[in-house]
Amino acid sequence: MADIRTERSLKMALVNLTYNRRRAIAYAHRWAYSRNPAFYDYSNIGGDCTNFTSQCIYAGAGVMNYTPTYGWYYIDPNNKAPAWTGVPYIYNFMVTNNGPGPYGELTDIRSVMPGDFVQLGNAAGAFYHTPFIVEKRGNRPEDILVAAHSNDADFKPLNTYYMAQSYRFVHIIGVRAEM
Repeated sequence: MADIRTERSLKMALVNLTYNRRRAIAYAHRWAYSRNPAFYDYSNIGGDCTNFTSQCIYAGAGVMNYTPTYGWYYIDPNNKAPAWTGVPYIYNFMVTNNGPGPYGELTDIRSVMPGDFVQLGNAAGAFYHTPFIVEKRGNRPEDILVAAHSNDADFKPLNTYYMAQSYRFVHIIGVRAEM
């Protein structure tokens, strides 16, 4: 019994990797106004914003988390984690992930960086859109430039392109992979 636990522990060992922000941002610029055929376009069935942001993050992370229901992965249009395409789910995954894949933390506008993402909220406190941050020129909403799908955008100032009541910024800290 002890040998089985040791073997299982070795398979589950995680190693920390660097999140490649440049690669993630380059992906965002490449696909902001078009669609990568490797991924389904959800624009006509609820929106493609979080799918696009997930693709950008994956371009910089290179690791998915295949945990059923609570992971962050895309295999095909019908076999994906809710966190890959759902606004609240990507947030929950990123700020609680202790397993493989990217992980992050809730932050403020001063600490956010290109390669992170922001979520837009309404007056009721519900978050409904997930643009990807491609550039930061200062610490005001107009200084944060984003790329996004649904309303396709690239290099658009956060507060002039979107009318949101609130923002939620998520900073990607790093990536973990199974050894």
